[in-house]
Amino acid sequence: MLIDLLRLEDLAPGDIDAEAPLFNDGLGLDSLDALEIGVALNDRYGITLPADAQAIRAHLASVRALARLIDSRGEGRADN
Repeated sequence: MLIDLLRLEDLAPGDIDAEAPLFNDGLGLDSLDALEIGVALNDRYGITLPADAQAIRAHLASVRALARLIDSRGEGRADN
């Protein structure tokens, strides 16, 4: 989802370390990317990120954290 959504054409899923940070020194995403991820989470999984900035940072800390958020909401669908 991240590769398609953020047009990271030079990366394959296997190139992304699931534990590496998504922002700054990790994948290098920025606040606009965070906004796009939030919209995609809502559109694809019905997940609305909390208003608390610290909680948002925790949910978007890494691919693993993002996957845990989706799994914890029970909204992950095999057809997406």
